[in-house]
Amino acid sequence: MADNVEDPGPHADYILDRPIQPVTGLRQGLPNYGDPHFALFLRKVFIKALGYSEDALSRPIIGIINTFSGFNPCHANVPQLVEAAKRGVQLAGGLAMEFPTISVHESFSSPTSMFLRNLMSMDTEEMIKAQPVDACIVIGGCDKTVPAQLMGGLSANKPVLPLITGPMMPGSFKGERIGACTDCRNNWAAYRGGSLDIEDIAALNEELAPTGGTCGVMGTASTMACITAALGMIPLRGGATAPAVSSARLRIAEQTGSNAVAAALAKRTPQKVLSAASFHNAITVLQAIGGSTNGIVHLLAIANRHPAVRGTITLDLIDKIGQQTPLLVDLKPSGNNYMTDLHNAGGMPALLERLRPLLKLEALTITGKTLGEALDAENFKPFPLSAQIIRPLDNPLYPASSLVVLCGNLAPDGAVIKASASKDRRLLQHRGRAVVFAGPQDLANRIDDPDLQVDADSVLVLQGIGPVGFLSPGMPEAGLIPIPRKLATQGVGDMLRLSDGRMSGTAGGSIVLHISPEAALPESVLGIVENGDVIVCDVEKRLLQLEVSDEEIQKRIADRQQRLDGKKECRGPADKRRQPTRGYRGLYERCVTQAQDGVDFDFLAADGADALERRLGSS
Repeated sequence: MADNVEDPGPHADYILDRPIQPVTGLRQGLPNYGDPHFALFLRKVFIKALGYSEDALSRPIIGIINTFSGFNPCHANVPQLVEAAKRGVQLAGGLAMEFPTISVHESFSSPTSMFLRNLMSMDTEEMIKAQPVDACIVIGGCDKTVPAQLMGGLSANKPVLPLITGPMMPGSFKGERIGACTDCRNNWAAYRGGSLDIEDIAALNEELAPTGGTCGVMGTASTMACITAALGMIPLRGGATAPAVSSARLRIAEQTGSNAVAAALAKRTPQKVLSAASFHNAITVLQAIGGSTNGIVHLLAIANRHPAVRGTITLDLIDKIGQQTPLLVDLKPSGNNYMTDLHNAGGMPALLERLRPLLKLEALTITGKTLGEALDAENFKPFPLSAQIIRPLDNPLYPASSLVVLCGNLAPDGAVIKASASKDRRLLQHRGRAVVFAGPQDLANRIDDPDLQVDADSVLVLQGIGPVGFLSPGMPEAGLIPIPRKLATQGVGDMLRLSDGRMSGTAGGSIVLHISPEAALPESVLGIVENGDVIVCDVEKRLLQLEVSDEEIQKRIADRQQRLDGKKECRGPADKRRQPTRGYRGLYERCVTQAQDGVDFDFLAADGADALERRLGSS
């Protein structure tokens, strides 16, 4: 305090004719009792029940969101991370206060984790706004938690610092390294095909996830961790890659606590830090790591929460950046290694240094430095392992466009394919007859039927697993349609597969996803595809086409609309009109957007008030 300013003393908050200044710490977001002095007095009464002194309560308050759950092994280390983050906050002169939000895990969320992502984002946003915090550390790791927290944090727009839980370590089976969850899928496919017996698959089950943490390959969790670093929101060194069970992860948590105090004092909010340049860098990294297709949906949702970026991050931009960006990182499912290898090879500093010519180095980071300044400070020097795991630009694993956006009459609003993870590259230019499944139950009932009319050149089409879906919402990760058993036993390892759903980032194959409009919508072309229709997929031409005349497509859409309206007999799940639903599910089904808009709720986007007004006007 300046020498010529009188110290107001520790009890200034109780002087009734004095305004409550400054609006930080406990003084912000007071309950509306009509008497702010009483509201602050009462707040202090209750917080002092926990033993806090006036000195402690006068410091910057850093919230720490605790997402530990017994149903979330990806977050097994959260209690240790909370303690380390608190230490960092207090060493930097702040006061750390933890509080919970919901926790979402991929394998323990029904109907899907994606169904709950927007709910978690709302919980995160409202709790950050409701609590008197000057900055907030959000701890997440499992697939949908990090995007949910970035979405909610952007909307709340207080300084927000993600703290990633980190990847698990790989396991071992018969002398070979294995890890969740690419090896889960590969070995399960081998078991379905008869090349693994029941004893082997049971033994593998014990080793695929040997420690807590997120999947140890370039799945969605690892993708989002790398994207978050590229956005400038976490420390470059180790923030995305340090193993969950390592001491490095705890030191990162401590550093995040210190960074949070600095961000609070500087009022460095995510809307100030993030820009179109930040998202350019994130998309470049997404393509260079061969990241999860889910990363596209999440990036679109995050960008649409930012008032200055909303609408500028599109599928076209993602494809354009992909055409200029080679695949450099040799990790499963596009390569052969694990996240521990990427960490040991130098992690994000090594990758970003490789990508430097393709990046917008003027983008800010949460520390206040630009990305270029942060990279200069790292001063990364390559060594043999770094060149093996992170290829040079002139010797990539895949030349460009790891993730490709397709369009055509079958996907007028877009679809995506991870071309780098195709197991049979011939399928990237393919023409075949459709074998159609109307929803997950129809798929389960018929995929292994010996009489199924299918061969290796067929195109497997799964309808009704989009954001709204036929029978249940949530865009499940059912896009990895299993190879029909009669073909798998013949050695068929890949087929062209299409759906309006998602696929785990840990999975691979020639699989087109996120087809929009989804089959559940009356105008969807995907919803009227029939067995025997010819489908053309040409990745080089960015084409996904149904070889049916425009007249026939419009006739089928009109016929389907009549069945939805009850004027013709329903032929299956695609023709059943959805009935109004209560609660969160009802909110989700009414307000969720399509894949090209991030599968967020329309009213949560930066221009969400307009969406609400449009909905009210139409009703």
